[in-house]
Amino acid sequence: MSQNSSMIKIGYARISTHDQRLDLQRDALKAAGCSVIYEDVISGSRSKRDGLNQALAKLSPDVVLVVWRLDRLGRSLSHLVEVLKFIEEKKAGFISLSESIDTTNASGRLIFHMMGALAEFERALIIERTQAGLAAAKARGKKLGRRRKLDNRQIEHAKILLANETGEAVASSLGVSRATLYRALSKV
Repeated sequence: MSQNSSMIKIGYARISTHDQRLDLQRDALKAAGCSVIYEDVISGSRSKRDGLNQALAKLSPDVVLVVWRLDRLGRSLSHLVEVLKFIEEKKAGFISLSESIDTTNASGRLIFHMMGALAEFERALIIERTQAGLAAAKARGKKLGRRRKLDNRQIEHAKILLANETGEAVASSLGVSRATLYRALSKV
C-alpha cells in the first residue's frame, strides 16, 4: 500500500483517567489530516475499548488509522502486534505520529514486522523461563500442581465410613464434593 491523497485518515486517541486531557492528541491527529477521531477514556490495560473497536470497524484498504503514540493503541507489545496484524489483514494503513511509523511505506512495514518478531521472541522467553522455573522447583523436590483436598488419613477414614454411609454423606462430612471423594479413592 502506498500513501496517496485518496486515503482516509481516522484517528484514535486514549487517556487513562478523566483528570487527563485529550487536547494534545486531538490537535496532533487533526494536524495529521484525520477526518474522524475515535476516543476512549479508559486504562490501556482494559481490553474493552469502545472507541478503539469503532475505529477498527471502519478499516478498509483506503483507510489509515493514526495514533499520536503507540502506547495509546496497545496494552502490551503482544497486544499492539495483534492490533497491527488486524489492521494489516484489513489492508488498511497505520501511522504512529510520535514514533514516525507509517505502514503505508516499506520502512514502516519493516518496523511493523520487527515488532512482531520481538513480540514472538518475548513470548518464547516467557515460556522458556517458566519451564526452567518449574524444572528447578521439581528438582528441589517441590510438588507442583494443586494441593490434594484429602490426605491419606482422610481417604482411609472415608473408606471405613463408606461401609455404612452414602458417598454424599461421607463427602459432606469431609467438606468435599462427592466427585472429589471418589476421585481421591480411585488414586489409592
